[in-house]
Amino acid sequence: MSAHEHSDSERERPQGNFLTSRAALVFIGFSIIAGALLFTEHRAHVLGVLLWLPLLACPLMHLFMHHGHGGHGSHGRQADERKAP
Repeated sequence: MSAHEHSDSERERPQGNFLTSRAALVFIGFSIIAGALLFTEHRAHVLGVLLWLPLLACPLMHLFMHHGHGGHGSHGRQADERKAP
């Protein structure tokens, strides 16, 4: 006989996921309120940074877009080398 027995109601109780728990709902509500207050208080800073994002995206896109084919100058060379016997 075990020292700790569980009743049938404890075993059959389904475990809910985190997103439907009370703690998660409180956290989501707090996050929405905090985000709204941060945006309204720091709107000038956020909108000022948004102007620079396209300019910063250009070098990052250039860096990551050339990753797949080895950089400048080797655009068609790899395909030609594979076809040669």
